[in-house]
Amino acid sequence: MERRGDIMAGEMERLMGKDAQRNNILAAKTVSDIVKTTLGPKGMDKMLVTPSGEIIVTNDGVTILSEMQIEHPAAKMMVEIAKTQEDEVGDGTTSSVMIAGKLLENAEKMLDQKIHPTIIVKGYRMAQEKAQEILKEGALQITPENEEVLRQVAMTAMTGKGAEDSKEKLADILVKAVKAVKSNDLVDLKDIKVEKVSGDSINDTELISGIVLDKARLSKDMPRIVGKAKILLVDFPIELKSPEIDTKISINSHIELQNFLGEEERAMKEMIDKVVETEANVLFCQKGIDDYAQYLLAKKGIYACRRVPKSDLEKLSKATGAKIISGINDITSYELGEAEEVEEVKHSGDIMTYVRGCKNPKAVTILIHGGTSHVLDEIERALMDGLGDIVSALDTKLVVPGGGAIEIELSRRIRSFAKGLKGRERIAVYEFANSLEFIPATLSENAGLDPIDMITEMKRRHDAGDKNAGLNLFENKVDNVLNAKIIEPYKVKSQAVNSATDVATMILRIDDVIAARPRARDSSEKGMMSNYMNSRE
Repeated sequence: MERRGDIMAGEMERLMGKDAQRNNILAAKTVSDIVKTTLGPKGMDKMLVTPSGEIIVTNDGVTILSEMQIEHPAAKMMVEIAKTQEDEVGDGTTSSVMIAGKLLENAEKMLDQKIHPTIIVKGYRMAQEKAQEILKEGALQITPENEEVLRQVAMTAMTGKGAEDSKEKLADILVKAVKAVKSNDLVDLKDIKVEKVSGDSINDTELISGIVLDKARLSKDMPRIVGKAKILLVDFPIELKSPEIDTKISINSHIELQNFLGEEERAMKEMIDKVVETEANVLFCQKGIDDYAQYLLAKKGIYACRRVPKSDLEKLSKATGAKIISGINDITSYELGEAEEVEEVKHSGDIMTYVRGCKNPKAVTILIHGGTSHVLDEIERALMDGLGDIVSALDTKLVVPGGGAIEIELSRRIRSFAKGLKGRERIAVYEFANSLEFIPATLSENAGLDPIDMITEMKRRHDAGDKNAGLNLFENKVDNVLNAKIIEPYKVKSQAVNSATDVATMILRIDDVIAARPRARDSSEKGMMSNYMNSRE
């Protein structure tokens, strides 16, 4: 570490040259090592305990890295690629972080051979471009109508995330949900609501052709079940407005007082009468509903919920066809939506409202059942990965063989490409190819298999022309992964390679780290800064 006290303030610390590179590479490798044991169908889980004592059990890469509250600046960049991968395609977060870590680990070997970082970056960029070209060539075209392939994609995504026993049923639910909300070949995952209820088994998870709300009816006098529901959605309060400024009313007799109170009741009755005139028998309100209004609604046999979140109101609109009304005078029967049934259901102490049996709903709900909250949370993460993979496959209409098959083929082809290159960039291209083998090697290792034996067998079969030879970890052997129904979206692999290369090349270009010391630091912050700036010692 070099200090330049004459130029920089006393609160600044600086790490330069090789020290900065080594420190950043070490941090990135550490992040990669944290998540590597979670990769694949036989990956292990991590238990994360928050300062407040909340427990999270997961093998989802982005969840692990987000909850760890990583402070090292280079490590934070690794977390960012996991978040980018999650936002873009919903899956492949662990793979992208692992590839980035391996690219930097291999770059460190080249730095030891006196190869300049700029040369390494150039070689990695050439290999990245070639990898995308090979990926496109090796991808298989699918059609949106081929639901079986989409189910296989979803099952591959969910395997290893606690959903194995019910993965076929869950995959079927996911495909049906995506097909239901698809509009003009576009799918917005916000239109698929996921709700969780404790009790029953994972296998009881169901797809509701409508929306499930975490709300109870306002009054026990309201009907618990409403058949052939006509649904009214409003985003204004069904309450009498209070003056916005301090107002005084002078009342001189009990008759005037009675008239004043009676006027309030009449105004509320008029509002409810307008609702009744539409023949609506279910009302969902984004704001509040007055106690007297609740009484009047119950008297008319109308099922009502208040404080419904705006996002849920929009989903209800898409599911039932109802328009969201913003003024009491705009209410008409033409704005109502329809559903076969609206019902209040109790699950293990939680009361929910089911709106189901919607015709051609453009928003649906997946209701997850499970034994504990930890199981429910992990199943939700598995389902979101599955949904992300289905949408990614539909987006590009391309899939690739899973089980490490595509990584071995990429590695083989990139090595072949490197043979035709001159200069030191050739070494970087070779190391890029070696980095991709980290994925199938880790898959084997996590399954208790010998990675060298598995990689050797896969290479032999790929050299013989079997591009679909990958790891079938259900039977612990190298197999044709297409026959074994292990398929992944092209977009997941493409994004992982791009994200990993981008962050690796960015970290490699850094040769100077200037860190500001916080003016007031507690002991943990001092320890963090000391570890960061002096890790080479």
